[in-house]
Amino acid sequence: MSLDVTVAVPFRQHGSTRLGEGEFVVALSLDRDWFSPDQAKRLIDLAAGRGLVERDDGEVVATFDPAGVQIPEEFEPDASVLREQSAFEQILDACVAAGIEKQAAVAGINERQSRLGVTAEAAAVLFARANDVNVDDAAEKAKRSLAE
Repeated sequence: MSLDVTVAVPFRQHGSTRLGEGEFVVALSLDRDWFSPDQAKRLIDLAAGRGLVERDDGEVVATFDPAGVQIPEEFEPDASVLREQSAFEQILDACVAAGIEKQAAVAGINERQSRLGVTAEAAAVLFARANDVNVDDAAEKAKRSLAE
């Protein structure tokens, strides 16, 4: 969730859903002093990987409505926002965002993992899909990690 909020801030600051990559980096590094420029660029990579933004000819384009994101008044992201989430964490977050209680999702995933004898990631994908939660990107990531 804090990745979503962190990414929304520069767009809200500029009142746009499109920013030059440099504008985005400056908003997070110089304007807010949250990250170094390199870290801000890493954040763009992570956000793109999560489907929150797309790159378009030197611009960063929000794929969500930044105005719809609640930003707490004293919000300041911590360094963990720069850590790439595992496929399992992404799927669990997607389930929670779809309205499934976190404890219920974890219990359902654990039950499938135990019953089917599969990895936690595979069980999470099955749980999400059974609950009509789109996790195609995270499922692909889980599939790649199995192949490695």
